[in-house]
Amino acid sequence: MGFERNFAVGFGWRLLLLLAAIAGFALSWWQPGLGAARLLAALLVVGATWSLWYYIGRTNREIARFVEGLRYGDFNQGFGRTAGGGFDELGQALGDAMRQLRAERAQASDEARVHAALADEAPSALLLIDQDSRVTLANKAARKTFYRLAGTRVEDFAPYGAEFVALLHAGGEAGFRKVTPLRIDGVVQRAMVSRAALDRLGRPLAIVAVQPIQQELSAVELAAQADLVRVLTHEIMNSMTPVVSLAESAARLMGEVAHGDPTIDDARMAVETLARRASGIMHFVESYRAFSRVPVVERRRFAAAPWAQELVRLFAASDAGRNVPLDVAVEPEDLTIDADPDLLAQVAINLLKNGAEAARDHGATPRVALAIGLLPGGRTLITVRDNGPGIAPGLADEIFLPFFTTKAGGTGVGLSLARRILTAHGGTIALGPTGNGACFEIVI
Repeated sequence: MGFERNFAVGFGWRLLLLLAAIAGFALSWWQPGLGAARLLAALLVVGATWSLWYYIGRTNREIARFVEGLRYGDFNQGFGRTAGGGFDELGQALGDAMRQLRAERAQASDEARVHAALADEAPSALLLIDQDSRVTLANKAARKTFYRLAGTRVEDFAPYGAEFVALLHAGGEAGFRKVTPLRIDGVVQRAMVSRAALDRLGRPLAIVAVQPIQQELSAVELAAQADLVRVLTHEIMNSMTPVVSLAESAARLMGEVAHGDPTIDDARMAVETLARRASGIMHFVESYRAFSRVPVVERRRFAAAPWAQELVRLFAASDAGRNVPLDVAVEPEDLTIDADPDLLAQVAINLLKNGAEAARDHGATPRVALAIGLLPGGRTLITVRDNGPGIAPGLADEIFLPFFTTKAGGTGVGLSLARRILTAHGGTIALGPTGNGACFEIVI
């Protein structure tokens, strides 16, 4: 209301001034000898006209400037006092509106930065896939995981595994969560892949989250297996201990009273056989108790080359390694490993012995190879290969289970204990690329 009143007053006296100037100019025009007055009156008409026009157009100009600021996102425009005439209130209103917009824009910008930082620091690798199958690595984890990516299309992810590429192509499935093998730095591990659909500027977009979970899955599986082994060994030991004791006592008593009686001698031999088998079962079960105990890891950084040469000596001194050549490669020569050298040596020598036995039984020229190298991400890759028959594809997931073995007389503890040791290090052990023989890859 104040603006309307002030505007009317300003408009009124400018209009009166213009009318008065026009009247004065008309009078001077009809009166001879008033040339100077006529010029002055004309100047007054022009000034009053300009003043009235400027006064009326001021509102339009301020509003137009406000709208232009909105249009181009320029929220730094200032609106305040406008030299009286009722426009102070308009300027104040426009200024308040612009300050509010500026504050809201700053808040939205801060929130956008927080959201961008959260996405960039998320532990899962985030991939954005558009409708043309172009892929954007959306955060640090994605750039770190897929740093070897040679292109920007889904097909360029082929080195990471065919199953992973198929999931990236699964455009018909709006959302899913699946565990799939993922080859990272040449090592296959399981990863959780989830997909969701969204819209950006009216264009469909898919966001795919990739989280390697091999270590977590291994830890859960090993904990469950250890609990099962602990319960089984406890129950079997409790049941078999009195059987062994009673069988041995019965055999001893029968021996004392036999006196050449063939019937008692036969019974004694049967009981002694029972006692030996029961004792063997006790020894067998006792050997698995080590699996249920979490290995104590004493990590330190040590040189890889001397450690590998010590493995060569241990391998050559073993029955399995006798007359089986062992090739060793360490790259770079000054490579160091951050691990427990004794536990890691236990894993490596077990793999070397297994490989030597498989190769020796398979052909006339058995050979085993040990390679130690540095992965691009800074971790260490230890590879053990042999030229034996290899591992059947259907057994790839079973060979690391406790009690599972393909060797006659094997206990099925070696590989499961190896995985337990590597998991305690925060590393992994898995079958490498199939080919001539078996290949085990250790990442630590």
